[in-house]
Amino acid sequence: MATKVYVVYYSMYGHVEKLAEEIKKGADSVEGVEATLWQVPETLPEEVLMKMNVPPRSEVPTIEPRQLADADALIFGFPTRYGMMAAQFKAFLDATGGLWRTQQLAGKPAGIFYSTGSQGGGQETTPLTAITQLVHHGLIYVPIGYTFGAGMFEMEEVKGGSPYGAGTFAGDGTRQPTKLELEQAFHQGKYISGIAKKLKGSA
Repeated sequence: MATKVYVVYYSMYGHVEKLAEEIKKGADSVEGVEATLWQVPETLPEEVLMKMNVPPRSEVPTIEPRQLADADALIFGFPTRYGMMAAQFKAFLDATGGLWRTQQLAGKPAGIFYSTGSQGGGQETTPLTAITQLVHHGLIYVPIGYTFGAGMFEMEEVKGGSPYGAGTFAGDGTRQPTKLELEQAFHQGKYISGIAKKLKGSA
C-alpha cells in the first residue's frame, strides 16, 4: 500500500500554497508515496477578505479534522501572524479534539513550513511555537535540520526557511518564493516522505 502524505496548509495570498505545491512534488518523487494537498477552512467573512484584497481560493479541497487520521504523515504549512501560526490554522487544530482524545495521530511523522513578512518576522518562532500542537497529538516532529546541504548556508541572497522547515518571505506581499526556497520545499517533501515510508514499512 502507498504511504499517504497529506500536505495541509492555509494560504491567504498564495505564498504558502506555492511552497505546498513544491513539497507535494518532493513527496511524490519518493517511490511508493502518494501525496495530497489540502486546505484548512477559512474563518474570515467574505466581506473582510474582499477589503483585504485576498484573491479567490484555489481549487485544492478543504480538509476536515477527522481526515487527518487517514494520513501516514502530515506536513503543515501556514503564514505567520506576530511570530506564530495564523489563526485560521490554529482554529483548524483546535477542532481536532476528537483525534487528540483517542490519540489517532500519535506516532505519525509531521513537518512544518511557513511564510513570514520579514527576516525578523518569525522564521524560527513560528515553527517553534507550532511544535506544541504536534506534541499534544503525539506526532513525531521531523525537522529538516541541515539535510538541505549548501542551500542552508546561502548568504548571497535573502532566503526563508530554517532547520525547522521550509519557508519564504512575503515582504509587502509582492515577493514570491525564490528558486532556492522552492528547492528547499521540494527537499522537505522528499525528506519527510522518505522517513514516513520507512516507518510504515517497519510497522
